[in-house]
Amino acid sequence: MALAVDRHWPSAAPLEGLVITRYRHGLAAGRIRVVEAGHPLPDETGRKAAREILRLVERLGPEDLLLGLISGGGSALLSLPAPGIAMRDLRATTAALLRCGAPIQEINAVRKHLSAILGGRLAAACRARALALVISDVTGDEPIHVASGPLAPDPASYADAIEVLDRHRVAAPRAVRAHLERGARGELSETPKPGDKAFAQVENRVIAAAHGSLQAACEFLQRHEVPAVNLGGSVTGEAREVAKVYGALVRQIVRYREPFTPPVALVSGGECTVTVRGRGRGGRASEFLLSLGIDLGGVPAVHALACDTDGVDGDGDNAGAILSPDSLARAAALGLNAPKMLANNDSYAFFAALSDLVVTGPTRTNVNDYRAILIA
Repeated sequence: MALAVDRHWPSAAPLEGLVITRYRHGLAAGRIRVVEAGHPLPDETGRKAAREILRLVERLGPEDLLLGLISGGGSALLSLPAPGIAMRDLRATTAALLRCGAPIQEINAVRKHLSAILGGRLAAACRARALALVISDVTGDEPIHVASGPLAPDPASYADAIEVLDRHRVAAPRAVRAHLERGARGELSETPKPGDKAFAQVENRVIAAAHGSLQAACEFLQRHEVPAVNLGGSVTGEAREVAKVYGALVRQIVRYREPFTPPVALVSGGECTVTVRGRGRGGRASEFLLSLGIDLGGVPAVHALACDTDGVDGDGDNAGAILSPDSLARAAALGLNAPKMLANNDSYAFFAALSDLVVTGPTRTNVNDYRAILIA
């Protein structure tokens, strides 16, 4: 995004800026400085860069323009803890939230209330006109949820953040809990809400989202004479349970040729979640595929792919994986127990053993998950 801005901005017009991306994802962006920092867990490099962004914004005057380039991952990268919150406590809370199975909207409700820059606080610090160009990685494509909405109003409250921690049984560090409780008692300022004067000169504009990627995928398949059905980019839920729903649909198509007639590709996006109970390794895309494979049990002529569009599935170096009709049989021949590995959240090791990981490297964009199930 920063590189595109630098290329299209008039060479004679003033332009400066700072962008934060994850490690090994940076590009030279001309007049815009790029800093790499920790993701999905925030780190000190991100904190320093976020502090500098806040200082740059506070210097702007009414004659300036703040151009916000907002995309998924910003909640971790733009990591400036609220006063009284140590980075180690923010990291611990983030790690626990990412493992508890909560949807991203709920995770961000907590992170906004532990931040000095997210949840519209960057907009509140700005006296200039602001335009946020948003690439959405969340279902619903609401700017308030992408990167925890640094330039968007926040309808959530401190009480909401506490409720998320309690409902998902997240044992946050003592300082985090105390901070949220002080906020709920009204002792700390809330994030700016819809209608706040801080947003009088702010526009949040979604310029890309999952729907476009799914349309492009269907067009690609159809050019190769494969009928494709777009099931939408708003699929959510526990990855292993969502896979069972897709498995039921696949069996209906294979057995009864309805609601679609093979050959057909089922294309979908969205953002599933994984509640981590085991000690294995893997992300929501590969966990979805492993559960789907177990559910289908080797149904012939069904192939599937599931990937994260940013090229990183969970904590792995892969974007996702592929599933074939013989995946479980090949795994069994290697002595792998698929249900046991799923229970241990070890989908990465399962597909790695089959040489069926999809490794793309950084794509430098993020419009959430992509799944395709081909019924031949």
